Amino acid sequence: MRESLLNTVQHHFGTDDLWILVIGDLMLDRYLFGEVQRISPEAPVPVVLLKSQDERAGGAANVAANLVGLNIKTRIVGTVGDDHEAATLLDLMNAANIDIRHIYRSPHRPTITKTRILGGHQQMMRLDQEDASSFTPEEYAALHSAAAAALNDKPAAIILSDYAKGVLSEELCQAIMQQAHSANIPVLVDPKGRDYSKYRGATGLTPNKRETAEACNIAISHTTELLHAADTLRQQLGLDFLAVTRGEEGITVLDKHGSAHLAATARQVYDVSGAGDTVIATLTAALSHHLPLHEAIELANIAAGIVVGKVGTVPISKTDLETELHSQQTAAQADKVCASLQTLLSRVQSWRNQGDRIVFTNGCFDLLHAGHVTYLEAARKTGDRLVLGLNTDRSVSALKGPTRPVIHEQDRARVLAALESVDAVILFDEDTPMTLIKAVRPDVIVKGSDYTEDQVVGGTEVKSWGGEVALIDVVPGRSTSNIIRKLGA
Repeated sequence: MRESLLNTVQHHFGTDDLWILVIGDLMLDRYLFGEVQRISPEAPVPVVLLKSQDERAGGAANVAANLVGLNIKTRIVGTVGDDHEAATLLDLMNAANIDIRHIYRSPHRPTITKTRILGGHQQMMRLDQEDASSFTPEEYAALHSAAAAALNDKPAAIILSDYAKGVLSEELCQAIMQQAHSANIPVLVDPKGRDYSKYRGATGLTPNKRETAEACNIAISHTTELLHAADTLRQQLGLDFLAVTRGEEGITVLDKHGSAHLAATARQVYDVSGAGDTVIATLTAALSHHLPLHEAIELANIAAGIVVGKVGTVPISKTDLETELHSQQTAAQADKVCASLQTLLSRVQSWRNQGDRIVFTNGCFDLLHAGHVTYLEAARKTGDRLVLGLNTDRSVSALKGPTRPVIHEQDRARVLAALESVDAVILFDEDTPMTLIKAVRPDVIVKGSDYTEDQVVGGTEVKSWGGEVALIDVVPGRSTSNIIRKLGA
């Protein structure tokens, strides 16, 4: 899966004219970074010695910043005040290449601003500037007009980023849903509040666990009951899916096929602020590029694991995501090499539980060449999972002579594990893989067409439990011996 995700990010994100529309509550996030060395003599509070400060796009603007960081063209609809903070926030969005043509500057309220004071990595205090009064008819009319105009330009998807600050009223949400449905545009929502009825008809929601508990009126500690209630809510709202982000517990996705859970990927958590923005942005970008839902959720989960390892609201970047995917792909490849038979059998049983058809083949695979790769690709096509039994150096020498193998067994195993067609590699030291075959009990055993069926070790045994023998045509003129002869010439 990592290879598929990496390919999508590398070769599709930002390589087309696709664009995504974000509608929601805009905020300015201000950070004051300092050090705490003493308690104030005036009151029992820490004295923070200011070292630096930073201002970042927050709320729905951070969702947009995440999309732009993934190299996705992005427009945004929302409102700011007519103040210094508005100028700062608009400058930040402009600098990030977020299209701000649909933003309304209201004379009736200040720009929402959150000022966080940090001592080291610890947040000491947050100061909020906002007006909680209802939006005026003038403001709502401006927002409706801006949203309708943006939708007329046919975005690939719409994100509603709701921070319960007033932009996403029920009337506006339903107007967006209606226009989006008529244009066949998916709508994803990061929700807020206890009543999700205004999101009825959306494609999917991404509430966190606390928000899900509030919307379902279930105790947050009762995970099983909570997820059951969340799925009922999904059906009532007519959603394709509901993805519950659960912090260090990962993400659970609920759809018509049931539920699936993905464990969190963060190595170290410094700050979870903004992680939900990263999830919905990455998820929407992935779905817009036609990744299946569960792969899109996996990508969003990985992206969230990256940003929580940073201090403050920091959007994901395409480069960071590619680097992490490459690292995970490399680790996953190395993990294909099974250190013990028990490890292999555990994986085989897991695959069988999913209904997968197990294929087995074996060989020396010394000096991997095109003939080997073609053979293994063809072998994999006879089933769903390919297990490769690899001769140890001792057994290769016994078969091929004292000058072989050319490549050490661990190196051969690692190179084979890098092939997409190979799902597991295990070394065996016996003269034949019969013991391994009997333990794995594959559904298909594969050898080259230079063998006859009665010559295939384990063929009789595999057929005895209902399996089959498959003979794969070998690529003529491709062999390790020929390569060695050329090297010696």
